[in-house]
Amino acid sequence: MFKIIRFDKVSKIFSDGFQALDNISFHIDKGELFVIIGPSGCGKTTTMKMINRLNEPTTGTIWIDGKDISKENPVELRRNIGYVIQHIGLLPHMTIGENVALVPKLKKMNASSYLKRVDDLLSMVGLDPDTYRDRYPAELSGGQQQRVGVIRALAAEPPVILMDEPFSALDPISREQLQDELIRLQQEIKKTIVFVTHDMDEALKIADRICIMKDGKIVQLASPEHILRHPANDFVHSFIGEDRLNAAGILPDVEDVMVKPVTAGPNRGLAEAIKLMHKYKVDSLIITKSGNKYLGIAKAWDIQQHYRDETLTLQDIMLKDFPTIQRDRPLSEALEVISENKVSSLPVLSAAGELAGVITRASLVDVMADKYRNGTTDS
Repeated sequence: MFKIIRFDKVSKIFSDGFQALDNISFHIDKGELFVIIGPSGCGKTTTMKMINRLNEPTTGTIWIDGKDISKENPVELRRNIGYVIQHIGLLPHMTIGENVALVPKLKKMNASSYLKRVDDLLSMVGLDPDTYRDRYPAELSGGQQQRVGVIRALAAEPPVILMDEPFSALDPISREQLQDELIRLQQEIKKTIVFVTHDMDEALKIADRICIMKDGKIVQLASPEHILRHPANDFVHSFIGEDRLNAAGILPDVEDVMVKPVTAGPNRGLAEAIKLMHKYKVDSLIITKSGNKYLGIAKAWDIQQHYRDETLTLQDIMLKDFPTIQRDRPLSEALEVISENKVSSLPVLSAAGELAGVITRASLVDVMADKYRNGTTDS
């Protein structure tokens, strides 16, 4: 993966002696939605503003696309970086179309090209160009204005977009809608987005990777999944919050859900199989051979259909292509397999193809019920 932004041992000490950043190093991949989060004063906004040189590092080097940005013209640098801020910053005396076209115009791009781009971008975020292009910011709701703020940052096709708490001033419904819109947009445009927030729910929802900061240092940098499963320390644990960690753990591992299967050998007769199923009150048998090697599954209905033929054994009527799951896969994948194939049980296999257990709808219900009883799904 190409690393489009790189911080190398960057520190920032302001004139009053406050150290905002303390020797941080990290990279951001091209096309990544990278979220920086932490408590007030942790250095997250200072870090973002260094990318477009609104803040200059005291020590260290910042690279964008392989270039040391301290040697770049700051005005030109900023024109090639999109910027979305909390309070939107639309110019009130300009129409929506003029606001979106502002940077392409400053960059002397072809007018016919960027005017079409304006209409395309408005359509992309659900604002009909014919309806909204010639309106003024004051005629739009807060959520609509913020949509315009986002597409204004996209208008000049910048490789990097900075978003500084862009949705924090919105009401919860508008905020949720804009987060969904950003995720959808990013799937289409694949820009490199650096997003600062103080909201962990927002970070977990939108990020490819999350950089958690405290006192000018990076405490943990990883995917949302990894952070939820493996908080680096007590600070990260408390910053994420017990509710989110408990919610993340609502799905246990496959091994925690599987139960001991009822098995039979491939040469067992159908009358014996019926007796075995009746004894253990199951509607299927998992067929294995020596070494517990998985072969397939025999369903009660199939046994009943062929019961009159005394020459048949379980290997003749078993389903060899019945869906299975590897024991190291996440339970969410097992649930998808059960749902998609409309099965009531799912054999769990080792990497060597040995039968490890079986997941049943009953075992799923039992585990979930235990979690509710233990209070681990409170939110």
